[in-house]
Amino acid sequence: MKRRMKKNVREKALFKEAGEKGKHVLDQTDRIILNEIQKKFPVTHRPFLSLARRLQIKEKEILARVQRLKEVGIIRRIGASFSASAVGFTSTLCAARVPKNKIGEFVAVVNTYPGVTHNYERGGDYNIWFTLIAPSRKKIDKILSEISENTGVKEILNLPAIKTFKIAVDFNFE
Repeated sequence: MKRRMKKNVREKALFKEAGEKGKHVLDQTDRIILNEIQKKFPVTHRPFLSLARRLQIKEKEILARVQRLKEVGIIRRIGASFSASAVGFTSTLCAARVPKNKIGEFVAVVNTYPGVTHNYERGGDYNIWFTLIAPSRKKIDKILSEISENTGVKEILNLPAIKTFKIAVDFNFE
């Protein structure tokens, strides 16, 4: 299990986009499943069974397709999205200036924190960006200090939102 986890961290550190792992052609069933799970994912004991019944597709087929879509990088994660402030937490956007030869190590450390919702590489001086959710600003400061100390990366910007604008980003696969 440990070996597999390290491999997954390395893969994440490479910031592979879906198309870079190999071309994957979506068929109509893949597209229907992707459209459904974006907005209407069932919150039940067996969500894929509920989805299968709604779409009139076998549960095993949905599970196999979702697994394949994860493996090729089209689906990154399936999980709930919630408002940090609504549950008493705070969040921030972070930008780090990471030397190219330290990107993998830096991302691996960042990925160990459960409050990191995602991170990605961008062009420019501040080349690694990630969001961080924690119970308080003090905890965020502590985590960012730990990341800096554990990686040697000193330039990490803490960019908390002053005002939140939530825009739904859904992809229409039809």
